[in-house]
Amino acid sequence: MASELYESNLQSLPRIQRGKVRDIYAVGEDKMLIVTSDRLSAFDVVLSDPIPDKGRVLTELADFWFERLKHVVPNHLTGIDPESVVQGEDEKRQVRGRSIVVKKLKPLPIEAVVRGYLIGSGWKDYQKTGKVCGIDLPAGLQQAQKLAEPIFTPATKAQTGHDENISYTEVEKLIGKDLAAKVRGVSIHLYREASEFAATRGIIIADTKFEFGLDDAGRLVLIDEILTADSSRFWPADSYTVGMSPPSFDKQFVRDYLETLDWDKTPPAPKLPAEVIARTSEKYREALQRIAGR
Repeated sequence: MASELYESNLQSLPRIQRGKVRDIYAVGEDKMLIVTSDRLSAFDVVLSDPIPDKGRVLTELADFWFERLKHVVPNHLTGIDPESVVQGEDEKRQVRGRSIVVKKLKPLPIEAVVRGYLIGSGWKDYQKTGKVCGIDLPAGLQQAQKLAEPIFTPATKAQTGHDENISYTEVEKLIGKDLAAKVRGVSIHLYREASEFAATRGIIIADTKFEFGLDDAGRLVLIDEILTADSSRFWPADSYTVGMSPPSFDKQFVRDYLETLDWDKTPPAPKLPAEVIARTSEKYREALQRIAGR
């Protein structure tokens, strides 16, 4: 089992941000080092127990998809070896296998969510209104049902707490009509290609989230992570049934455990039993093995 990393502590680079899962450092004026830790957040609370291999798996899976989908849209990867931008053996160990060096870009203030199946907050919206993010859907759909066509259901990144679903009209107001249309088109294209490939590996991608930035020339660039078990719902095709929420290759296993406890979902989170940690780590690794063959 790979060594765990709860938090990186690099002295040779200035740290810009510590997110729920990632630590971000400046590399000069125009690049950043992103270190993916083994931290896991559930219900917007970062748990105190790391999930072994999680950071390595997320990095490898995102890299696999960036390479596979680079013909659709440019991405933020530079190809620079992360170990070459830090100093000393301890820092190299901290970044090894779990880091990328990326171009520093201007991020768009939206999350580009694409849904191919009716689940999660989309299912809740549909039950209340018959719509998802303002998009009318046919009556009588069931939970986890495949939609006739993938739909673009954007969200805005809340400063604190949950992301909030927004309408396409609101996206146009935030970033302009032309850019909104491009983001929607590219996002659906990425989702379709990824879904078709994943289906050959026995995996359904129910929904996923993309993030984009603009370079100095105003070109659209794919950033953050893509098509990992943290940014997508992966379902095993052989256990998929319409009308119920299928098992998934992500932290849902942890969420389900936490739901059995008397916890008010505010920090600090309860400690996880060893078997829950091990099973969650196994699910992340299985997703990588199935999709990327690693």
